[in-house]
Amino acid sequence: MELKKQALISDLIVMARADGKVADAEYEFVLRLADRMGFHKREVDALFENPQPSQPLFSELERITHFYKLILLMYVDNEIHEQEVITARNFGLKMGIRQGVLDQIINRVVNYEDGIIPSEELMKIFKTYYN
Repeated sequence: MELKKQALISDLIVMARADGKVADAEYEFVLRLADRMGFHKREVDALFENPQPSQPLFSELERITHFYKLILLMYVDNEIHEQEVITARNFGLKMGIRQGVLDQIINRVVNYEDGIIPSEELMKIFKTYYN
């Protein structure tokens, strides 16, 4: 497994654990994303046991995409806990995403089915703060 991909999955695991428990929907979400990245279930389970540290994401698109995956994971169980919001904000700030963007995305995710913000709206939020 590539270290960068392990770190991305590990970030999702940290997010899933933020509220002190991993809901079945969160675990399944991590497994689905990991499968798309070429991971086997046993590799993901090993990362749940021993998550890897975050790795820097260099492109803006990588940072936006990864942050949005964290937000989707946060809402996949249709609950948002305060510690999950804090964890999401901390990840976003470490990735260099502005506070206003973080707040708008976190606040809007509850307005959409399954937390899926239309891509046009998501990009509009980012463009508002970065242009």
